[in-house]
Amino acid sequence: MRADAEGAARSPEERRANRTAPDTAPEGQRADRTGPGTAPEGQRAGRTGPDTAPEGQRANRTDPATAPEEQRANRTDPDTAPEWAASALGSVLARAAATRTEAGERFPLHADPGSGRWKTTARGSWTGGFWAGLLWLLARHSGAPSDREAARACTAGLARWIEADTSTRGLIFWYGTLFADDGARIRDRAARACRDAFDPELGLVPWGSAFGGPRLMARVDGVPGMVPLLATVDAEAAASHLRRHLDLCQNSRSPSWSWRHTEATGWTSCADPAPGWSRGPAWLLLAVAEGAPLLGDDALAGLADALVPARSVPLADTARPAGPLDTSAAAITALALLRLGHRDRAAGILETLVERHLTADGRLLDGCYDLGAGTAVRHELIWGDFFLAYALAELTGRVDGHAG
Repeated sequence: MRADAEGAARSPEERRANRTAPDTAPEGQRADRTGPGTAPEGQRAGRTGPDTAPEGQRANRTDPATAPEEQRANRTDPDTAPEWAASALGSVLARAAATRTEAGERFPLHADPGSGRWKTTARGSWTGGFWAGLLWLLARHSGAPSDREAARACTAGLARWIEADTSTRGLIFWYGTLFADDGARIRDRAARACRDAFDPELGLVPWGSAFGGPRLMARVDGVPGMVPLLATVDAEAAASHLRRHLDLCQNSRSPSWSWRHTEATGWTSCADPAPGWSRGPAWLLLAVAEGAPLLGDDALAGLADALVPARSVPLADTARPAGPLDTSAAAITALALLRLGHRDRAAGILETLVERHLTADGRLLDGCYDLGAGTAVRHELIWGDFFLAYALAELTGRVDGHAG
């Protein structure tokens, strides 16, 4: 997504303005360029924490997600959420309330790690559903009518994306309506529009043309959300969409997270996003968790181990060991593991995020928006906040993430 669709009617100068330029492009769709993302980890916001210290200084520390089971046994009782989780959830949702005041009717994208000020967009782009979903979690948490009304208004604002030709409608409408008390109608409209876009010959909903570039593409960030959304109106199409992306991933000669289709060559892997992009496996794991009821556990056996990174908070790009981390990838992975029944592993990742990357005022730092473009490489990201809140809410029993 090279530009937010709202920029289509603007002049080139306006489209290059700070408000609608690189921050609305999703998931590393630009060519890999050297930028701020290559700076050493410890240069973030003047702080040095456990995940940003040199490796030698971390050697003797135990990562909660990789510690032996016996070391974690008392941390995560399957029937009792750890105390830190409820406190952290409260902090993240308090931050959401402050963000609502700052953003007004606009949609937050990423916030500066120092000042906490948000970059916003008028239309929401591919991240709009995460903001709506976060507002619904806040409304459920607070019970305040004003919070519920704000969530309703935000969800209603997503309607402009129903007919947009993009498979990121799964991200927008599934997560934007999952916790809504009146989201069934807009979700159903979006699901039917996505079903109409399903290409039976390709076996998926194409990436689409809404943000420019080739229409007949497949990308892993077009799978989570889309699978359960499609399943509400066409389970067979939903299963096919997931299966096609899994086949493309598993049959690639080298790791790839996007593919282009032409009649002459069929499916060809693309170099962008980069093979080491850590949100690639995170998005795919979440899609696997959401699609398990459709394909069956046997068909997905072993995928969790293959897709979960060795460290709790992965590098934004594993090919750049001196580059930034991506806490949003970790939050997505934690939620997927919860959905797959790996509660202890998920709790370990969440504990790392809370202890090392969550500020006292509820900001999840060290998210990487777009490393190739050097955009917001050590920032608070709206989907990082959402998936952290979602996972914490599920861990603490505040929500049933399987509903919707």
